[in-house]
Amino acid sequence: MWTLFFPFYRQTAGDVRAKFIVEAANHPTDPEADEILEKKGVVILPDIYANCGGVTVSYFEWVQNTQGFPWEEDKVNANLKKYMDRAYLSIKELTKTHNCSPRMGAFTLGVERVARATLLRGWEA
Repeated sequence: MWTLFFPFYRQTAGDVRAKFIVEAANHPTDPEADEILEKKGVVILPDIYANCGGVTVSYFEWVQNTQGFPWEEDKVNANLKKYMDRAYLSIKELTKTHNCSPRMGAFTLGVERVARATLLRGWEA
């Protein structure tokens, strides 16, 4: 069973019968509901991952515009698959390493990457 376009709050999380949730909105699950759903064994593919495909393709469009060279749809799809697969595997590895939820794995990966990029650019906290 899938639940679509439904925000999850503490008051309603106990009623959820889905085994998997893909968050299509921006953070539709509040922290209390997240905890309830995790205890119920519901696997949540967090918004930060579920929505990144569109952002990635927007980046590809920017690259094409700056190069003045359009890509074929097959190239866009192949590159998107490569990036999405890599991101998924990175999140999955973090969830195993830190024994955490996919949401925490995705957030951890994002924070680590921003911190690394900040240091590489010579900015210090």
